[in-house]
Amino acid sequence: MTWVLIPAAAVAAVALLLGLNVLSYRVLKGRILRRRKWDLNVCSGRTDGGGVNVDIALHAKLPRFVLIDSVTRLPFKDGQFETVLCSHTMEHVEDPNAFWRELKRVGKNVTIVLPPLWDLGGVLNFWEHRWIFLTFRKVHDRLPPRIRLPFSRAFQRRMGQRIHA
Repeated sequence: MTWVLIPAAAVAAVALLLGLNVLSYRVLKGRILRRRKWDLNVCSGRTDGGGVNVDIALHAKLPRFVLIDSVTRLPFKDGQFETVLCSHTMEHVEDPNAFWRELKRVGKNVTIVLPPLWDLGGVLNFWEHRWIFLTFRKVHDRLPPRIRLPFSRAFQRRMGQRIHA
């Protein structure tokens, strides 16, 4: 009987982690995007923020899309945008401080969306992320404290992932 409980507990734990990740990335992120039209959506991925959408790669056909070379050298004027959204990107970059300064340079009101600590599947994604932000909230108007995700750099280099400045 005990040997049956262990796999059942493991399945329940995995289901909980997946459920929290879906809540974080699909449900809550969708609500944040629908709050307003964002003048600039940085690292847009497949998501239209309603204004200018920028990314380092074309993931989907989006209106008003601008392909950029670097998140730390955006091709916009100082204070050009009233509202800037950067969703689920800060945890990927090599230098969050430089990226944050650049977002603040081009935008008057910058909102960043991060994987919260309760979303362990998102937080511990060492395949893609470099940082764990020490926050239980998803939405921020300043950069929260963080720690480097252990082993992420070595794993990503070994897998050939591009390191974005």
